[in-house]
Amino acid sequence: MESPHENPAFIGDDGKSANGHPRLPRNSDEEASQTLPQKEGIEKERATWGKGVEFLFSCIAMSVGLGNVWRFPFTALDNGGGAFLIPYLIVLFLIGKPIYYLEMAIGQFSSCGSVKVFNLCPAMKGIGIGQVLSISFVTTYYVAIMGMIVRYLFDSFKSPLPWTVCDDAWNETCVASGTTPTPEPIIELSTGVPFVDNTPTTVANFSGASKTVSSAELYFLKDVLREKDNINDGIGLPNWELVLGLLVSWTTIFLVIRRGVKSSGKASYFLALFPYVIMAVLLVRAVTLPGSADGIIYFIKPVWGKILDPKVWYAAVTQCFYSLSVCFGNIIMYSSYNKFDHNIHRDAMIVTTLDTFTSLISGFTIFGILGNLAYEIGTDDIGTVVKGGTGLAFISYPDAISKFKTLPQIFSVLFFLMLFILGIGSNIAMTSCTVTAIRDSFPNIKQWHCALGISIISFFIGLAYVTPGGQFILTLVDFYGASMIALILGILELYVLGWVYGVDRLCKDIEFMIGHRVGRYWRWCWALITPGIMTLILIYFYATYQSLTYNNVPYPNWAYALGWTITAFGVLQVPIWAVVAIVRQPGESLREKVSGAFQPVSSWGPSDPLLREQYNKDLANDNVTKDLSCWGKVKKNFSG
Repeated sequence: MESPHENPAFIGDDGKSANGHPRLPRNSDEEASQTLPQKEGIEKERATWGKGVEFLFSCIAMSVGLGNVWRFPFTALDNGGGAFLIPYLIVLFLIGKPIYYLEMAIGQFSSCGSVKVFNLCPAMKGIGIGQVLSISFVTTYYVAIMGMIVRYLFDSFKSPLPWTVCDDAWNETCVASGTTPTPEPIIELSTGVPFVDNTPTTVANFSGASKTVSSAELYFLKDVLREKDNINDGIGLPNWELVLGLLVSWTTIFLVIRRGVKSSGKASYFLALFPYVIMAVLLVRAVTLPGSADGIIYFIKPVWGKILDPKVWYAAVTQCFYSLSVCFGNIIMYSSYNKFDHNIHRDAMIVTTLDTFTSLISGFTIFGILGNLAYEIGTDDIGTVVKGGTGLAFISYPDAISKFKTLPQIFSVLFFLMLFILGIGSNIAMTSCTVTAIRDSFPNIKQWHCALGISIISFFIGLAYVTPGGQFILTLVDFYGASMIALILGILELYVLGWVYGVDRLCKDIEFMIGHRVGRYWRWCWALITPGIMTLILIYFYATYQSLTYNNVPYPNWAYALGWTITAFGVLQVPIWAVVAIVRQPGESLREKVSGAFQPVSSWGPSDPLLREQYNKDLANDNVTKDLSCWGKVKKNFSG
């Protein structure tokens, strides 16, 4: 019978080790430094979180972000409201939780960032590099969205709030988003007789159009974005107000990550907890608005005909994929700073569950607001009340705030401060992922030097998103630089971890690390269900592919060429670095080189020398797995 793997570092709640014996105290860092010889060229000890809860809060701040506030409600709205919730929850258990736990495990086990972790299979190092490129693309436009948040935050100190009133310069049929004004005498032009307007909203600039638009929406499109109809003649010059917001955002990110997890860990308490206070206030306000019940019913009432629609399932997979930030390298990076025996299983369950709970809270809030907007405008079709995308957070929420009867400025400041904090929490993880990947390869670069360099470069790239054509570029980069690259590389990552490195070895690594045996649910998800579903999603994606548009406006040819170049640049990292790994691999024949490039490097394993020695001994004694046939290894992947 195969003996179970024991982690010498694992301590149970009773103070005993995995084998039941009392645990001897480890040497302190000072004693260890005196015991182990200090050789020139040995890597410095990797930083760790000050407390385990800092890791948990940092993961919450990373995963619970702007996507929960605007992407989830819009995706649900676009896919039949409540009909979307059923496939979303199923996908969460088959894709979200398994990948989150898997990435936490390999990051903590190896104490390596998202690139160096592929020492488990050097030929696939390009997956990690491509993911870092993808997350860098995401970071540039994500912070640009935060620049808009900063603009709204400063506008929130004005009285009245600028998006609550209509502006004649908009030349649109505008419905004021503020509270119902006191009726005032208006002169009827045809008779000259004054009358009192008792309509529930103020309408300005009527130009004969039948569709009315809220002042919150027009303010966002006309004043903040100053959006162009197309980018055939270029994207225009940056909006200086949004440039200042971009600068404030990147400065804040740099200040938080300049000392690595030492500083970001302390900030995680505020970044993770404060947004929920404001969310609770806004939820209470949303459900008390007239018409909110209709919007909430639309959200939770399934349209059963859409349950079998593949588009709904595709939307559920992509929402879960991006909401949790899986397959981007962030989770691997954060967990690499954990202590070796940290209980990641517990943290993975907490974060994935809380992320879903937050998405649902945001959904109830936003649909309550949409129901009120439909009530104010006088339509029963909640699905057509407002545009989706990023505009949802900048239109529907401000519109709700404008209806606060007492000091709406205070609630507006708190709300946009919450959005800013959510964005900061996510961006800290994304930027830190890039910093960690660079410093893992070039450890002599100081943390703050690397963080400053990335912040400056990303700021200048971000200027493209704060132009009148910026939303066109943002959509382009999101599609080609984030969605396509992350999906392809994420699938490759799952197959490499599940079948090249092996699910069985992964499970033994986890048991060695935290002393918990991995159940069959995880084995089946990692080996078959999760990569299988992701592969089907990729096939569906290309089978239904249509040229990208923004607001139904096609892009010029140069934009499509730029998009496909970005995708190719990310995906081609895999074959390029596979060739490099094979060439560098020692061996007399090509077959030996290829075989060696797909095997873990000799230094792979726990970073602690004592733990690695014990780990290598366990591997050497595992004769059962070595002697198995190919079919036997497949069965062992599933059953252990």
